[in-house]
Amino acid sequence: MPSYRSLFRTPEFTPLFLGAAAQTAAGTAGGLALGTLVYRTTGSPLLSALSMFGPSLAQVLGATLLLSGADRLPPRTTLAAISLAFAAGTAVQALPGLPLGALFTVVLVLGLVASLGGGVRWGLLNEILAEDGYLPGRSLFNMMSGLMQIAGFATGGALLAALSPRACLLLAVALYLTAALVLRLGLTARPPRTTGRPSPSATWRANAELWSSRPRRLTYLGLWLPNGLVVGCESLYVSYDPHAAGTLFACAALGMLAGDATVGRLLRPATRRRLATPLLILLAAPYLVFSAHPPVPVAVACVTVASAGFGASLVQQERLMSLTPGDLAGQALGLHSAGMLTFQGVSAALAGAVAQFTSPATAMTVMATASLCVTLALAAAAHRTPSRRAAEPAGEGSPS
Repeated sequence: MPSYRSLFRTPEFTPLFLGAAAQTAAGTAGGLALGTLVYRTTGSPLLSALSMFGPSLAQVLGATLLLSGADRLPPRTTLAAISLAFAAGTAVQALPGLPLGALFTVVLVLGLVASLGGGVRWGLLNEILAEDGYLPGRSLFNMMSGLMQIAGFATGGALLAALSPRACLLLAVALYLTAALVLRLGLTARPPRTTGRPSPSATWRANAELWSSRPRRLTYLGLWLPNGLVVGCESLYVSYDPHAAGTLFACAALGMLAGDATVGRLLRPATRRRLATPLLILLAAPYLVFSAHPPVPVAVACVTVASAGFGASLVQQERLMSLTPGDLAGQALGLHSAGMLTFQGVSAALAGAVAQFTSPATAMTVMATASLCVTLALAAAAHRTPSRRAAEPAGEGSPS
């Protein structure tokens, strides 16, 4: 398996990595600022959660209409254009006096734009790295995401104590513009991986092919549902304790970083394949402690330990790639990304609605319980899969 250092010697990996880092930092700082702005304005846990995770709800529309573009559009131009669109949308959200309806319209439009980004980015990563390089490459991207979230939430929390949420949104605009510049100048002009024009019909055909395999279906559900429900827990950090939300988000990112580093570099392939279900259980179980309304230090410990379970997604993505033809890699990874973000948005809305009528702590407990139940159901379904062909290895005992 290639080392992390060797990945940076691969042409185009570094600009793709740095562009994604700037985008992650922008989304982190901007999301916290927007969620805080909406909560201060409305006092609603539901609307605060939707403002931070609402873009994910539009992913399902993008997955059904736009996803064929992941393999049919030039990656450099597409990735730079997506960053510019987010810069423009975030600048609009920072406008004083913007009506709440207009703000949420922008949130959903940006989610629709983002639905294409995951497939293009991960398809390009799969293309520029050798066959055995995708897992460590994706692990490094996940670790970077964790570090950027730690820095973004910690810095965003500090800035929100000194500046207005709108000023923090403008900082996110600058980061999105930086990402667009890095991607445009650092990547080479590659042709699309597949011929033909992007269209809803092409998206539907490829999605139907991807969904036709039972092992792939179970892998997708394992990627989407358990962690989506736990993100519903995360969406309530602001309403659980507005003053500690930045700390909770940062510690959750720290736990995710530790989990990705362990799965991506320290575990043997045979060991990794057996850990999908245990990691997903770890992801949800600590949130059950929130039923006791723990103080902030205990809550911080719980979210840090739980987030290590996000390392399960690396195991599941490795399996997904082993089950997918190369000419569908971009759309397969885009479908994973879009579906995952969609369920995160749905879970954030559901968690916010439960919190609206009960409490944030109760809603977190409910979402964690649902995640555990789904994980166990998918593990049972994987055991019932009738035959595992040699082309569909790994995953005994896992929901993937």
